[in-house]
Amino acid sequence: MNITGATALVTGANRGLGRAFALALLERGAHTVYAAARDPRTVTDPGLTPIELDITDPAAVAAAAERCADTGLLINNAGIVRGGSLLTAESLDGARAELETNLFGTLAMSRAFAPVLAKNGGGALVNMLSVLSWHTIPGIGAYGVSKAAAWSMTNAIREELREQGTLTVGVHAAFIDTDMAATVDGPKISAADVARQVLDAVEAGREEVLADDITRQVKAALGGAPDGV
Repeated sequence: MNITGATALVTGANRGLGRAFALALLERGAHTVYAAARDPRTVTDPGLTPIELDITDPAAVAAAAERCADTGLLINNAGIVRGGSLLTAESLDGARAELETNLFGTLAMSRAFAPVLAKNGGGALVNMLSVLSWHTIPGIGAYGVSKAAAWSMTNAIREELREQGTLTVGVHAAFIDTDMAATVDGPKISAADVARQVLDAVEAGREEVLADDITRQVKAALGGAPDGV
């Protein structure tokens, strides 16, 4: 699809990668960029249209789909990480919260906006996934579970959305230089670079983005023995 003149909605658009997506859309000539956040007052960049949205709240998701009925590009970027051991955490509350946002919130947005995209000619839907869709790191196992499930969900809805002409893009990246990875000591890709690659893929009609060397290496190793990952 052509981003110039398009109307897009980005979840979690008030900071980090979501903000980078929103600004990159403006730079490419998008007509309207709905910048969704739990607190729309935190969306301060000129040119963006702030939208109040909690993707885990069904009523808020339905209201966003009604208000943003001209959307032709949906970028499901919002996500959380709680951390902690899968086996020894005091409760399952953190894991449930990650699944509720990263999986079910993304699915809720996809369900609500699928008919909107269809009405507007098909357009595109982007799901922000992770290299942890395929691999794991001790201490954030539940995040990996949520992203692996979101990857499987993305593959499933891609087949359903294909019939209405909607491009579905799955985006995998390792560490992105945002607040979420502030404590990580290792190579990081800039949020602006990820946003650029994703919008390039949307315009070229590509269904997958492997944003950095780590992600490409992990994906390439999937066909080998588990200890090769």
